[in-house]
Amino acid sequence: MTTQITSSSPRTYQVITYGCQMNVHDSERIAGLLEQAGLVAAPEPSGELADADVVVFNTCAVRENADNRLYGNLGHMARIKRERPGMQIAVGGCMAQKDRDLVTTKAPWVDVVFGTNNVGSLPVLLERARITEQAQVEIKEALQTFPSNLPTRRDSAYAAWVSISVGCNNTCTFCIVPSLRGKETDRRPGEILREISMLVDEGVQEITLLGQNVNTYGVEFGDRSAFAQLLRSVGQVDGLERVRFTSPHPASFTNDVIEAMAETHNVMPSLHMPLQSGSDAVLRAMRRSYRKDRFLRILDDVRAAMPHAAITTDIIVGFPGETEADFEQTLDVVRRARFSAAFTFQYSIRPGTPAATMPDQIPAEVVQERYERLVAEIEQIAWEENTSLVGSTAEVLFAAGEGRKDQATTRITGRARDNRLVHVAKPDDPDLQPRPGDIAELTITRAAPHHLVADAPIRNLRRTRGGDAWQAAQQPRPSGIGLGLPTIQVR
Repeated sequence: MTTQITSSSPRTYQVITYGCQMNVHDSERIAGLLEQAGLVAAPEPSGELADADVVVFNTCAVRENADNRLYGNLGHMARIKRERPGMQIAVGGCMAQKDRDLVTTKAPWVDVVFGTNNVGSLPVLLERARITEQAQVEIKEALQTFPSNLPTRRDSAYAAWVSISVGCNNTCTFCIVPSLRGKETDRRPGEILREISMLVDEGVQEITLLGQNVNTYGVEFGDRSAFAQLLRSVGQVDGLERVRFTSPHPASFTNDVIEAMAETHNVMPSLHMPLQSGSDAVLRAMRRSYRKDRFLRILDDVRAAMPHAAITTDIIVGFPGETEADFEQTLDVVRRARFSAAFTFQYSIRPGTPAATMPDQIPAEVVQERYERLVAEIEQIAWEENTSLVGSTAEVLFAAGEGRKDQATTRITGRARDNRLVHVAKPDDPDLQPRPGDIAELTITRAAPHHLVADAPIRNLRRTRGGDAWQAAQQPRPSGIGLGLPTIQVR
């Protein structure tokens, strides 16, 4: 049962999300729970923090600066809370799971701390904290309910995250996620397909399948081919235009998944494949159960099946014991792999991980110098790869949320099928201007390291159900009902 949080007028909330796509997915569930409890979304703030009655921080524990950022924001919130009687602050997610009572020790003005396994408890904990006027800390070690079974308030009318598993069975020495999210738990295929069909009925036309190691899906019920079968089944959902997934693990990436990607019409030719390091010695120290040659063979197989696939990656620089020769091996893989983009990280110690106590921690100045060399190499390759697309045609699904650069250049933004970002010249005629969720064909006219530009006229603009759903979501809703998209319940 959900406890209603009441006041003379609807209370407002804001959810601030740090970290990965799984956290974004959980934040949509947090927002759905709060709206089901009677709260409404606060108006979008000009800065990061809104003037809201309930502020929820959904935290990440992967990088050191996530700690600093959270506690810095909590310090800022202390003053706001003193000036706003009745305001409540909640901290959830991976850092809450890790720090537990430490959160209220360092920030005693926090009202609720909840973990990754009991997101659904938040409304009750908020109400209990309000009544008792005492902080509520509830951290569960086992998953209470799969997050996808909770109500949700999605930020997008035309695109959605669909979690197929939570948790991780790997033991990477740099990663704290398995201890915070637990062992892998898989949803049944029928439940996943029901959620996707429901989303498509609402206007969603692009879904991203989520899992800590998405391609190990099925391990819990003993089916090694389950992920490839799921991709093919999702391809049969009528009206679903685009399917993506993140993130797979190279050690578990099999040919049946490549075949399913290539042969399923709505699975996009894009792949995020985390490398972490190109050195076999470092991969061994990281407990990454693949090696450089295996990684490159996967990329070769993917490109043989999908020649125009765009492949992105994650890379850590400065892992303990990394030598200059090890780093050169990473640069070698980057040059051979020709990634379209990469998320690069400077290694930082995470207490509780095996790597935190390893000898030969790399000096910060050495890590910084290698990081800068890596980023320069990646950006040069990405620019070359993007430049090769100038003059080609791209099918672009337009997105909401224009950035400052888009506003200054009167461009709109979308994603090509390979997930490259495309900035598009906005037509003068309002009847020809695409809405978020609409799809069109465009000729690529320019390239940059991080995006493509299409200044040529839009061709074959297709008004979609996703665009209709986005337009409907812009209509004002009565006070107390909630803003934006409707709250839904997956059953």
